[in-house]
Amino acid sequence: MKHAYMFPGQGSQFQGMGKDHYQNNAFAKKLFEQANEVLGFRISEVMFTGTEEDLRQTNVTQPAVFLHSVIAHKSIEGVRPDMVAGHSLGEFSALVANGVLSFEDGLQLVSIRAKAMQKACEMNPGTMAAVLALDASKVEEICHQVQQETDEVVVPANYNTPVQLVISGSLKGIEIACERMKAAGARRALVLSVGGAFHSPLMEPARDELKAAIEKTTFYNPSAAIYQNVVAKAVVNKDEIKKNLIDQLTGAVRWTQSIQAMIKDGASKFTEIGPGKVLQGLIGKIDSRVGVEGVN
Repeated sequence: MKHAYMFPGQGSQFQGMGKDHYQNNAFAKKLFEQANEVLGFRISEVMFTGTEEDLRQTNVTQPAVFLHSVIAHKSIEGVRPDMVAGHSLGEFSALVANGVLSFEDGLQLVSIRAKAMQKACEMNPGTMAAVLALDASKVEEICHQVQQETDEVVVPANYNTPVQLVISGSLKGIEIACERMKAAGARRALVLSVGGAFHSPLMEPARDELKAAIEKTTFYNPSAAIYQNVVAKAVVNKDEIKKNLIDQLTGAVRWTQSIQAMIKDGASKFTEIGPGKVLQGLIGKIDSRVGVEGVN
């Protein structure tokens, strides 16, 4: 039996996140204070007392989820996973958990990524939409057609479960694609309340900025394979890990394919580490036979 750790991404944040860790664990408190210093603002205060709107700001959400996830992982250190994965932003938490990145470097990269994505959203306005109960190949076909016919950007962004995909692109492109998805039989094609077109070519300016930062950062050999979003297979080479982490900003999160690959490679127990239960819910829809638990 192989044990897999998985780490959540943006959207798992909640008001008061991490406060229990801060109050009850001296090491967690130390990491929070370290994060406040690295980030240049008291993220701990935003996490503990901020509004939902405060926590939704990309430059807050991403480091907050990363910080909470790393601290939750530290609380169970001593048990080593056989493999790890992270959903979008969660890849950075996973890379701290398997020893590829130090906490400080991971936090710095997450902060740079968040700010760069925010800037890219302002430069290239866009959005995302959830498509339910439509075959992935049909979603891909419609995205391709809309791009070909309209010159608007629309791409599959998150393969969350076999029946839930998220598409990403320009405002007009997503609007047209949603109408076509519904006409093709999707149960729903719902525009999401997000700040931009994540995991699409509209994030290219952010990709360039993140690439420069990643290339200056020390990456170590992993203690366990990471199943990365853009390739959906085990990766142990640190140079490949770097490349995939850069490509992820404009590439799709192949979560369904990653989980299926982990199961094929022997994973029968999955632990979601970090805020929320989003990934536990997704796993149940990908393969209900495996064991799932959460540590937050």
